[in-house]
Amino acid sequence: MPNISILVVDDHTLFRRGLIALLEQYPGLQVVGEAGDAAQALRLAPVLQPDIILLDNHLPGVAGIDAVQDLRKLAPRARVLMLTVSEDEQDLAMALRNGAQGYLLKTIDGDLLAQAIQRAACGEPVVSPELMGKLVAAFQSQGAPVPVLPSSAEPPTPAALAPEGSAPLSPREEEVLREIARGSSNKEIARALDIAETTVKIHVQHILRKLGLSSRVQAAVYASDRGRAE
Repeated sequence: MPNISILVVDDHTLFRRGLIALLEQYPGLQVVGEAGDAAQALRLAPVLQPDIILLDNHLPGVAGIDAVQDLRKLAPRARVLMLTVSEDEQDLAMALRNGAQGYLLKTIDGDLLAQAIQRAACGEPVVSPELMGKLVAAFQSQGAPVPVLPSSAEPPTPAALAPEGSAPLSPREEEVLREIARGSSNKEIARALDIAETTVKIHVQHILRKLGLSSRVQAAVYASDRGRAE
């Protein structure tokens, strides 16, 4: 597979350089540019046409979430991934609504970040697991679907994410789905249900397959839409 080209946008030079050095350790990831603010990113994006734009939110001038739409217009094939310290649910909802492919916290492990970039490059939405509960809260508070699959087409509503004729879940799978909607990690689900973490992973795979979904984000929104997040 060709390298995934990345544009890194962050106003903190030390963090930006450290992030670039980290990403370049992973085969298949190639940083092709860096920017210290949204204006610079908007100048570079149409020239570089990267696969991924890693975008901080707290930038001087224009905030990251406010630049997402323009970046996607200037670099149509690029997937925008927010990489920020902000855990605010409104920032999360706005980023996704504006077309971001994902929302990650800067505390993310390097290996997980590399995996998230690879998944996003394949078109999969990615959100830090600890923010899953806030994603559902933002969805519920606004009373409208939060777009989790940015594309040129209209985003699907949660009700459309799984077919009505999907296979029924077992009682244990229903429990796991509720925990996913609350934002629990596999380890936390295992602890809450007193089962092995490997068992949780199997249940998650079965849930996604039965419901015709492709990610935990979709599962969380699906559960919220059907009142299973309480």
